[in-house]
Amino acid sequence: MGASTAADGQRLRNFLIVMVAIVLSLALLVAVRGNNQPLTLAEQASQATPWAEAQTNGKPTLLEFYANWCSSCRAMAKDLGELKAAYRDRVNFVMLNVDNLQWLPEIEQFGVDGIPHFVFLNAQQEPQGTAIGLQPKGIMAQNLEALSLGLPLPHGGSSGNVSQLPNPRATQRSDDPRSHGG
Repeated sequence: MGASTAADGQRLRNFLIVMVAIVLSLALLVAVRGNNQPLTLAEQASQATPWAEAQTNGKPTLLEFYANWCSSCRAMAKDLGELKAAYRDRVNFVMLNVDNLQWLPEIEQFGVDGIPHFVFLNAQQEPQGTAIGLQPKGIMAQNLEALSLGLPLPHGGSSGNVSQLPNPRATQRSDDPRSHGG
């Protein structure tokens, strides 16, 4: 019986060591993910201010046209996530995915033909400037600071590398009765 009890004790000890190792590994994984991994575009979009709310809440707005496949959009995700965290109390951050045809009126209204496409709107929802393509974090931060204070944008019309926006109507024939002559 003594050998069996010792073996059982050894198994229990080994089991506890394995369990502690698993818990510590999971805790480390969560800590690393939480501190070093930026939110994906989809995660940022899920936390963004809805467009309808931004139009009525009296705060200035950064309107961001993006797509999950856009390499420039993905390249800016970390910096934009940090800026959103810094300015979320003073500025609405609205993300409109250009692959969702629901946003076609806004795509046309703001002349979006490449992404990322940013429109800076004052508290009255009037355009103050645009930034198109990959933007340095500093440029975006300066524009957001000015926007939040109601000042003119220091970089109101900047452009960088863009991903081309596919025409959602390109597959529609001009003689198609649904095209309405378009």
